[in-house]
Amino acid sequence: MTPVSLTFLGAVGTVTGSKYLLTIGDRRVLVDAGMFQGEKQWRELNWAEFPVDPATVTDVLLTHAHTDHASYLPALVRNGFSGPIWATEGTRRLAEIVLRDAGKLQEMAAAEANEGGWSKHSPALALYDSTDVENTLPLFRRVEWDTPIDLGDGLSATYVRSGHILGSASVHVQVDDADVLFSGDVGRHDHPILKPREIPPGARFVLIESTYGDREHPEPEGHAHEDFAAAIRSTVAAGGEVIVPAFAIDRTEAVLRSLTEMYRDGRIPSVPVIVDGPMALAALDVYRDESLGELRDDIDVEDFTGLPHLSEVRSGRDSKKLNRRSGPRIIVSSSGMAEGGRVLHHLARALPDPKNTVVLTGFQAEGTRGRALEEGAKQVKINGRYVKVRARIVRDREFSVHGDCSDLLDWLRDLDAEPETVFVTHGEPEVAASFADRITDEFGWSAVVPRYGEVVTLNAPADAEDEDTDEDTAGAEADSGEDR
Repeated sequence: MTPVSLTFLGAVGTVTGSKYLLTIGDRRVLVDAGMFQGEKQWRELNWAEFPVDPATVTDVLLTHAHTDHASYLPALVRNGFSGPIWATEGTRRLAEIVLRDAGKLQEMAAAEANEGGWSKHSPALALYDSTDVENTLPLFRRVEWDTPIDLGDGLSATYVRSGHILGSASVHVQVDDADVLFSGDVGRHDHPILKPREIPPGARFVLIESTYGDREHPEPEGHAHEDFAAAIRSTVAAGGEVIVPAFAIDRTEAVLRSLTEMYRDGRIPSVPVIVDGPMALAALDVYRDESLGELRDDIDVEDFTGLPHLSEVRSGRDSKKLNRRSGPRIIVSSSGMAEGGRVLHHLARALPDPKNTVVLTGFQAEGTRGRALEEGAKQVKINGRYVKVRARIVRDREFSVHGDCSDLLDWLRDLDAEPETVFVTHGEPEVAASFADRITDEFGWSAVVPRYGEVVTLNAPADAEDEDTDEDTAGAEADSGEDR
């Protein structure tokens, strides 16, 4: 029997940095390759030596294109990875946008840190650059929905629609007598734009995300997104502007869909709506491509681009010109957690003025600027300088396309087989623990919150003798990497 093990290299103890390493004999397959974001202890892991030589990783299976699942790929390539990256066509096209933007942001951040002198490193360096990104893109290989791909050595993977963002998938991996289901990010029952999620086949081992595993998304009372609409009405009446930090991938489209509905229903006035950012606009172009077949049957492109005063700002020069204008307007710009991108100079301008409003439209991880704003910070640091926060901060909790606790439990309930173990990942520690307890209470299943660097054996016989089990456990703890 070929030994099969799974190592948790990210999205444990945090909601970012998704990386799971499957080792099948001498074969190494990485599921997701995300960047860590948020708290410093996690961000620093982006710079740490990868736990195994990237040149020995044979394949990457990518669930979707978000930064916390995909943006470490160029660092792997820079350090020797050269195998195929398996992804759906939607993920491939969005990942090209995300990675090119990430490479430029890495270069810009290093250059700005050197010019501003706020880095402790001299000189400040980029984790990877645009050349590394261009070396990464040719490695992508397209997979079809619900069709097993043969990876050799008895290993196969099947991608099933997860309904989170365009192209997002749950991935069912089979090898010998072990099979593992990676949930990726699980969408809600009804995505505002995309076709709904589908249920993958069950597996002996299941990894499930738990971003919202301890809560339920609020059901709107009356009109959807009414807090957002009310903030727009009052801010426009005061002569201010509304800044909407929004993830470039999927969230921008969902925000535009809501703004279009608000306008059509007469709930907001006709004001300029500006989408600022090449990444968001490039992603919008992909969502507009109906040939991908991912839009809901009752949705067409005009349902999220039908605003009468919608404009697109693609160049940095035109973005900076927005700073010289005034008057009521809505600016949608990334990043969604206000950690980088053009939204920062809009926030630096808008936050000190009480006439303005910032609308947060997504989950704000611990340690991010968005979380600080959400929790009432009186000032935030932007590009090395503190900016006073006098603008109103509004949190619209209706936008999330992460499944809540009920969504996640329903996804598990619909699997066609009871798993031996459910590994609860991609959640803040107390949330993941709460959701693991809920799984056990609801189904009577074994649910575990793994540690960073923990190794588990996937094909040891369930009735192994105690001494063998103890030996395996000792080996896992020795390799856990908790001292890194």
